[in-house]
Amino acid sequence: MTDLPPKPPARPDRVSLWRYFRLFRQDILSAQPARLYRAWMAEFRTPFFRSYLCNDPDLIDTVLRARPRDFPKSERIREGLAPLLRNSVFLTNGEAWARQRRIIDPAFEGGRLRDTFPAMWDAGVDCVERLRLKIGAEPLEIEAETSHAAADVIFRTLFSIPIADATAQAVFAEFKAHQRSSPVVNLGALLPLPRWVPRLHSRATKRTATRIRALIEGLTTARAAEIAAGTAPDDLATKIMTTPDPETGETFGTAEMVDQVAIFFLAGHETSASALAWALYLLATHPEWQDRIAAEAATEIGAEIPYFSILNRLKLSRAAFREAMRLYPPVPMMVREATRPETFRARAVCPQAQIVLSPWHLHRHERIWDNPDAFDPARWETENGRDGLRRAYIPFSAGPRVCPGAGFAMAEGPLLLSMITRAFRITPVPGRAPVPVAHLTVRGRDGIWLKLTPR
Repeated sequence: MTDLPPKPPARPDRVSLWRYFRLFRQDILSAQPARLYRAWMAEFRTPFFRSYLCNDPDLIDTVLRARPRDFPKSERIREGLAPLLRNSVFLTNGEAWARQRRIIDPAFEGGRLRDTFPAMWDAGVDCVERLRLKIGAEPLEIEAETSHAAADVIFRTLFSIPIADATAQAVFAEFKAHQRSSPVVNLGALLPLPRWVPRLHSRATKRTATRIRALIEGLTTARAAEIAAGTAPDDLATKIMTTPDPETGETFGTAEMVDQVAIFFLAGHETSASALAWALYLLATHPEWQDRIAAEAATEIGAEIPYFSILNRLKLSRAAFREAMRLYPPVPMMVREATRPETFRARAVCPQAQIVLSPWHLHRHERIWDNPDAFDPARWETENGRDGLRRAYIPFSAGPRVCPGAGFAMAEGPLLLSMITRAFRITPVPGRAPVPVAHLTVRGRDGIWLKLTPR
């Protein structure tokens, strides 16, 4: 197929603040004007704060890599996510964040990834078998399937339990309900309210967050007892809970571990599910690439658990997964906050201004990428692709705050993509092209529907 992958419509260049707020709550992407696909920088003004979207790679490098402490995570982002994530590493700043990363990062080092590979493989095998039982004349909503698979990977690698475990199933169900009830922005994110003013969250948001945290607390409490008894499995949860801060010697307490597990699940599950679903859709609409990846998988993947080194040989699958995250970055926007007066592209930026970095617009920027809206995994072997990878490709953020699970995701995604493509021929459903929308992550507005048949 030669049609370009679906892209949300852009709003008119000028709309009222109220109209923008309503659009933003419905979908982050279509709330933005088309000019952002060419702009190096854009300013947005409201009565309460200034916001600057930066697509200039040099500015992005300044904010994320060169001077990250001068641009901490925006407190406005905390407003919508606090009921669930509290003081997780995703929301903290300064020394609290640095301490959390010192404890978390060792769990995701290269050697640990090798240790988690068998659990990823088992989750992939179970995913393929579930799909075999479901395929038939009717199409499948593939986001539901990738969400199930990604959750299985998280539970197997974090707590050594499959998604079939009762607690794992309960957490998975509550997370789906929480996503439906929790908007990415609420009133506290738009108005300069004092910290003592209560934040208004829906009953459903607070209820699902409370249930999720209670379930996770049960898992972490049980794991702490196993660690004390010397019977804990050597998985990610054990590694994180037993790693002391090298500067203070302290480890995470139960409440703090609950915060971290919540973001591991939200980030590792939601983002992986989104990226894999879009990758499968793109292969369905580009059968020549699908056939090449299926052939690669048939050659490189055996019937038994393969060696970890297989990941280095799934080159086509990795390129396709990387390209899917360029077109559909799971986290479409990141917000930082200026702490002092700045000058960006000869424009004054005041303290407390919101600095918006948009992987969605950066990855499709018309002045950076050749044929930016096309699906072309081969671009990564071109000079344009290599230059973009260095300067304008940030699906996992960049710098000190880069996602600690980036390597984990780039192992899981191509592996599952290869396993599914090896087992099934995937075709799109006529008349049901997905419409990308974004709240926390980029998903299909009405799902992503595909037809699977056994190879």
